[in-house]
Amino acid sequence: MIVPGSSSQQLAAALAAEAGRALATPTYDRFPDGERLAAVPDFDADEAVIVATTDSDEAWVELLQIQDAVREAGATDVTTVIPYMGYARQDASFGDGEPVSARAMARAVSTGTDRVRLVNPHEASVADFFDVPVEAVDAAAALADPLPTDLADPLFLSPDEGAIDVAATVRDAYGAGETDFFEKHRDRETGAVAVSPSDATVADRDVVVVDDIIATGSTMSESVAVLADRGAARVLTACVHPVLVANAVTKLRAAGVDRILGSDTVERGCSVVSVAPALADALD
Repeated sequence: MIVPGSSSQQLAAALAAEAGRALATPTYDRFPDGERLAAVPDFDADEAVIVATTDSDEAWVELLQIQDAVREAGATDVTTVIPYMGYARQDASFGDGEPVSARAMARAVSTGTDRVRLVNPHEASVADFFDVPVEAVDAAAALADPLPTDLADPLFLSPDEGAIDVAATVRDAYGAGETDFFEKHRDRETGAVAVSPSDATVADRDVVVVDDIIATGSTMSESVAVLADRGAARVLTACVHPVLVANAVTKLRAAGVDRILGSDTVERGCSVVSVAPALADALD
């Protein structure tokens, strides 16, 4: 059975339909003292596939409870799908006495599952923190599906060189266009930092700025503003994980973004594509 966390109900339903599996109906409650209780009263299977984005501390607690609940209900085989792994960017200690938070979370999850599936983790190395087998699922190609079919001389840009592979995956799936990435330039006299595409020209072109995750939108909006100044025709943004905290959407639109496209690893208003097909393949 597919068992959704409360933050991944639409994705879990899509995965159940895609994989032809039954969908459990958990309950998510809170006690007067603030403690949470996630339960699976209708679970009746030997195998459980838990689908739970961990975009908050509460979601992490809920995931651990669901893992324990399906075991208590008789599951002998548990797969944990983490569409978006919170704390994955805390993959190193930043000072004396500080934790490697991604490792701490991975170890906790490992105690209640037989295997883990991650979708486009920000750093591939976080897979090494788990104590069970991990498969990273690349779902970036799905971001090409909602793009307009009439993009003019499209350019697929990543905010930095580290995300160029994600941009290339979307470009390849779209079937046309170039790829490039933004570079940062520091003025030696003033110390000011400016960003610009490393090689490609953008004037009169439709530009798709691609990243694995958009969180605050600050880096992305800074990059988009440069494109607008340089005469880009249309600017769209696409990301696998549309975390989009606080005023991120407003910052992007104010910078000149025509459309924000994301997947359902984090369920937001811009989640126009599903990673369910890619996950279904990874479950087979």
